[in-house]
Amino acid sequence: MKKTIVFSAMLLGSLAFAQTTPVLGGDKDAHGCIGSAGYTYSQVEKDCVRTFEQKIKLKEVASKGDYISAVIFSKDMKKAEVFVKDAEGGSIVLTRTGKAKAWKKDGYVLVPFKKSGYQLKKDNVVIYQ
Repeated sequence: MKKTIVFSAMLLGSLAFAQTTPVLGGDKDAHGCIGSAGYTYSQVEKDCVRTFEQKIKLKEVASKGDYISAVIFSKDMKKAEVFVKDAEGGSIVLTRTGKAKAWKKDGYVLVPFKKSGYQLKKDNVVIYQ
């Protein structure tokens, strides 16, 4: 009888633990991107990406570079997606018209900086570079 009670208690305990343990990769967003694996959805790529693996990175100016942003360009270079912490949805898609050297949207402007870098400005104030 004691063995049955102990076994039942162990079984119930393990079931309760299994119910509260999160499933690895069980945090998919609406696009199927797994946040716990570092993936976020890119509107330009139309796929899940890891921003920390992108070639172009920008550091936040105000916080001495504590937050690192990433930039993804469309193949035709007409769109630039910038992943910033204060953006709704996690990123902002900027567009470039004609042969302009800047991508713009709602006060945000992405411009080339130095030889191979970029600056992101918000209302003419540099926020990332």
